[in-house]
Amino acid sequence: MRRLDTQAAGFAAAFAELQATGAPDDADVQGPVLDILRAVRRDGDAALLECTQRFDGWAPADAAELEIPAARLDAALSAITPAQRAALEAAAARLRAYHEHQRLESWQYTEADGSVLGQRVTPLDRVGVYVPGGKAAYPSSVLMNVVPAKVAGVAQVIMVSPTPGGHENPLVLAAARVAGVDRVFRIGGAQAVGALAYGTACVPAVDKIVGPGNRYVAAAKRLVFGTVGIDMIAGPSEVVIVADGSAPVDWLAYDLFAQAEHDEQARAILLSPDGAYLDELARRMPQLLSGLERRTIVEAALQQHGALIRTRDLAEAAGLASALAPEHLELAVAQPDALLPLIRHAGAIFLGAHSPEAIGDYCAGPNHVLPTARTARFSSPLGVYDFQTRSSLIGLSAAGAGALAPLAAELARGEGLTAHARSAECRLEQP
Repeated sequence: MRRLDTQAAGFAAAFAELQATGAPDDADVQGPVLDILRAVRRDGDAALLECTQRFDGWAPADAAELEIPAARLDAALSAITPAQRAALEAAAARLRAYHEHQRLESWQYTEADGSVLGQRVTPLDRVGVYVPGGKAAYPSSVLMNVVPAKVAGVAQVIMVSPTPGGHENPLVLAAARVAGVDRVFRIGGAQAVGALAYGTACVPAVDKIVGPGNRYVAAAKRLVFGTVGIDMIAGPSEVVIVADGSAPVDWLAYDLFAQAEHDEQARAILLSPDGAYLDELARRMPQLLSGLERRTIVEAALQQHGALIRTRDLAEAAGLASALAPEHLELAVAQPDALLPLIRHAGAIFLGAHSPEAIGDYCAGPNHVLPTARTARFSSPLGVYDFQTRSSLIGLSAAGAGALAPLAAELARGEGLTAHARSAECRLEQP
């Protein structure tokens, strides 16, 4: 990993490079993705069958074979180990309990003249959830995307997930059953996004698509936005850790590895004013790496996108961490609440050394679908509010219209919109 020091020459340029790292770029795959989306829109299920054979390596007999029946979800839930089932159900329960606090409710109030103003909150009708099925299986992704949708009151959740070689992952299917998915299709890639956006004879069109995927999935989501809603365009996973030297070195080494093992583009950064602690961390990391199954991926990510940064003090470390606006921010310090006011931008903030990001990934309660690539500056974690729409309510009384019409007419004429002015003023001419 790179070693940086905020007081060394050239630090500003090196830090700017860290800030730029990880921004999603799918421009070079947009052409092929656009071709796939057009094919799905034009040919429907036939395009899905062709893409499944070409990209996933198995040939469905017909479009009906793309859907996984409910009985297979039940069988998958029965087939996993009791410990796995208990973990899925406990994690889902914690997610529901947390997300229940996020549910928005309709409200209204009545003004003195009898006019009623308010907001009506409505769940989306149908949501599509994309679950990756390539390098690794992610049952946690099922729970994180589906549970808040169900808490919001979404009537139907459609899950799509590729099955390379036709092989289904029982843990992913079991998670779908625990989370309450309504229908599951074993399709992936840009073609799955297209099917959810446009609909086919087999796959119903949805109102919003959520869930992570590779560059082709990200490009497809970007291209169908407007036809449907999307959650975000996710970049590589990332963690930033602020440490004061009080946490065991091995704990934080594994926290860095946990992000780096996602893929070679993941980034892991640790800031601390304690130079001796950083030296010990750098010494221990190669020793601990030897026992990891995904060691090659971890090493590549740390070499390309990792950094250990020595700061003047904890306040500077917190300020730099906030400037990075990371997906995950760990405050591995003795008094995390003291640093919290210095943090303005982060997807999720983990308070204290006993709060590793890895637990947040699975079962702490808050959502692990988080803004990446510094988008935490203007974006938030996935939540119940992402599955609800808000409609404004405006019910003016005759007195209210009488009071407001002259104001509206004055502003409308100032904008040169005479019909707007007359629309308001005619309310004054009729009893």
